[in-house]
Amino acid sequence: MKQTYTIQGMTCNGCRASVERELKAISGIQEVEVSLEKEEAILTTASSISLSELQQGLSEKYTITKKEETNVFATSEEVQTSKWVQLRPLFLIFGYITVASMAMHYKEWNGREAMLDFMGLFYIVFSFFKFLDLKGFVMSFRMYDPLAKRVGIYGWIYPFIELALGIFFLVRIEIPVALVATLIILGITTIGVTRSLLNKQEIQCACLGTALKLPMTEATFIENAIMIVMAITMLIPA
Repeated sequence: MKQTYTIQGMTCNGCRASVERELKAISGIQEVEVSLEKEEAILTTASSISLSELQQGLSEKYTITKKEETNVFATSEEVQTSKWVQLRPLFLIFGYITVASMAMHYKEWNGREAMLDFMGLFYIVFSFFKFLDLKGFVMSFRMYDPLAKRVGIYGWIYPFIELALGIFFLVRIEIPVALVATLIILGITTIGVTRSLLNKQEIQCACLGTALKLPMTEATFIENAIMIVMAITMLIPA
């Protein structure tokens, strides 16, 4: 018999692999399919297994619950709508940052100054969400960022780099250095994001840490691309 369960607490493919391994070790379970993006596990069992038995077989980090029935005949439009619902926090944050950076210059409009403030607010806000669960962010970030995969400490210091760049942009310190740093760090991340999208990997986007569970989608690529374009624009003499 097949049963679908919701698994909470997974932040990366390493977590997915751990959950899969722990569930397979439970007596009576024949097959296990775990999805990080859907936060679910499909179990094929020889007999009925109680929820408490499943929970005991998992690490304390993970919580398993019975998944409610869903419409298996959902259309592609409904699936797409679900994805946009998941990404709603990201769009809201972008909207707030855009409005705030424009409002700061409404009396005397200056596009270049507004872009600097946008970039500063972007880094400050996004680093804040990463600091909420630094360890979880590092695990998720390593799944797709090329440098974080090879240099372990990079993932740990990345939120601090974002925070520093945010301050630099907002108080107008070493702007050329901050712009070049933006091109480098976001350029590296964008390479990893592009690879993940092309390979159709089901992983969690770490742009807003793990507090908001965002799937890796084209929105992540666009988000980075906007910052890169702004940095290039700002480096071109007026």
